[in-house]
Amino acid sequence: MSILSYRFMQDALLAGLLAGAACSLMGVFVVTMHLSFIGVSLAHAAFAGALFAAWLGFAPLGGAILFSLTGAAVIGPLADRGEFNLDTPIGILFSVTMGLAFLFMGLLPGPKTQALELLWGSILTVTGSDIRLLAVIAAVITGLAALFFKEIQAVVFHREMARAVGIPADFIFYSILFLTGVTVTASLRSIGGLLIFNLILNPAAAAYQLTYSLKKMFFLAAFFGVISCWAGLGISYLLDVPSGATIVLASAVIFILATIFSPKRKVKQWQEG
Repeated sequence: MSILSYRFMQDALLAGLLAGAACSLMGVFVVTMHLSFIGVSLAHAAFAGALFAAWLGFAPLGGAILFSLTGAAVIGPLADRGEFNLDTPIGILFSVTMGLAFLFMGLLPGPKTQALELLWGSILTVTGSDIRLLAVIAAVITGLAALFFKEIQAVVFHREMARAVGIPADFIFYSILFLTGVTVTASLRSIGGLLIFNLILNPAAAAYQLTYSLKKMFFLAAFFGVISCWAGLGISYLLDVPSGATIVLASAVIFILATIFSPKRKVKQWQEG
């Protein structure tokens, strides 16, 4: 327990609390609105933007925010105006940003240390500014979810019907996309561009297995996200392995356990029987 007396571990635990909660709350929207691929696409957009900024000599965070928000702004209109499912523009965005990420990585002069840190993440090296950004984003997501819960619930379950009764469904939908992009960007340094998608999806998917209530799903997802981060940190310290990978594996174990004990699975088996 002496490791908890070190400042870097205290910062890592706080970052895990904030990143786990923020990513998992956004994951509830991703899971319930069937946008599972959006997290990985925006993660690669943020990664490409960070590398682009680093190549130009600017702070990576600014480029990551610019690219992820641009990606979020592109996804919605493409799906609304095109004759295809939302997965199609998300897939296009993923392929483009993946190509840009490797292009900018190749253009970076010297060692690729910074690029690899953004790719894999390192929660043990988060700074005070990283934690403050995560705190602001977690507070915004929690506040908006609490204040506009009924409107969000209507959009999540039936966007067209919500629009028909006067709810600003499109604005809420685009806000969810933008918040997802910002959350991905804020968690890039701590979790990593390749792994952040899993922290968004796994805790929310586990919560989805355990309840039919959207409100309970938010609470369970946030709880599972935080536990994933803290358990992953502990395993990383004990086994001396990368923390981002252990966090993701911890979230996967939680999802597997939730699926095994899911009341929904038991109901489905009873109906099929």
